[in-house]
Amino acid sequence: MAWIYLTIAGVLEIVWAFSMKQSEGFSKLGPSLVTLVAMIASFALLSLSMKSLPLGTAYTIWTGIGAVGAFMVGIFVLGEQANAMRIVAALLIVGGLVLMKMSSPA
Repeated sequence: MAWIYLTIAGVLEIVWAFSMKQSEGFSKLGPSLVTLVAMIASFALLSLSMKSLPLGTAYTIWTGIGAVGAFMVGIFVLGEQANAMRIVAALLIVGGLVLMKMSSPA
């Protein structure tokens, strides 16, 4: 269950990052509320996953899912630039996540 909690927490990190962008500095109520609820849920699920996963593994995977997911949302939803260097950087993050998962005892 820890990996499921961690995956959902990572997806919620993408949600709160996107909704924070949409809140325009917390000046829009709807996206601001989505940001806060998704943040709380993400942190709670991260905390649950840390009951059985090592800190370094859980935190690295959580931030990696959020970073790569936010990068993809930026490109596909917000129309941000997708050049070769940014794509290679995202692939390196994904590679690090795979290695972290493979090296985890849980």
